Amino acid sequence: MRKALLIGSFLFMIAPGLPAQSIGSYLGDEAILMAQTKQVNQFFRRFNCEESPDGKRYYPGDSLFRDPDLRNRYISVLFDNQNANITDQIKQDFIRTVNGRENPTFLDFHGGEWFAEVTTKFIYRGTEMPLTLFLQLQEEEVGSKWVITNVYFEPFSKLFFNSGQNGMKFLHPMSHELDFMNLIHVFKDKNEIELYTSREYHPDFLTLFIYEVKNGNLAFKTVQQVKFHFFQVPDWYFELVDFNRPAANSGWLIANLLKINTEEKELMLKFIYHE
Repeated sequence: MRKALLIGSFLFMIAPGLPAQSIGSYLGDEAILMAQTKQVNQFFRRFNCEESPDGKRYYPGDSLFRDPDLRNRYISVLFDNQNANITDQIKQDFIRTVNGRENPTFLDFHGGEWFAEVTTKFIYRGTEMPLTLFLQLQEEEVGSKWVITNVYFEPFSKLFFNSGQNGMKFLHPMSHELDFMNLIHVFKDKNEIELYTSREYHPDFLTLFIYEVKNGNLAFKTVQQVKFHFFQVPDWYFELVDFNRPAANSGWLIANLLKINTEEKELMLKFIYHE
């Protein structure tokens, strides 16, 4: 039941409801342009109370650097206020978790447990189609870089998961006595080949993606949308999305917020990756 509610909450991403919150009530009469969180790095700094709404950086030793009271106000304006699914109670619980006096949690750009989901358009065998790339930061000896870690592409998914007969096809345990001549049955229907693999088998869409690109069957066209998935806060998940609208409550904002345990985290990752 809790898993069903978790998925339901995840699907209910943006809904009309709460009125736009006035950033001025928290931070003074800042210009809308200044109030917008225009960069992802800026979201990190504001979430951690390392930058003011007018772009002034706070550094260790500054009186306002990570100040708990000021941080409460800063985090409060980093939510998408047009999503009624992010209730005031959920916000308060989340802020109490990340800004606890004894054990606060700060986002770390190089701390892992967050990754990008990039919706793109590719030309696949002459037809324009959506394709989702998942990327994460990989630390190097000097600096870091974004790397592609996973891919979701509907034609790949249909190719491998369209039979629904897992466990109904098998090679007899005495097949070795027949020199495995019954392999002819495995290759009789190309749509059922994966049914003869081990239960641990999982298709590697990233390798298939690279193969198709190298063979000229997939050609990149454009990026349509970017979002980020965060698991850095213990027992919480949130999604970061860029909202382009003429209001203070715009830019990079928390668009989905859920309290999750370890089991639900694994469920969430499978949901995000379409597994």
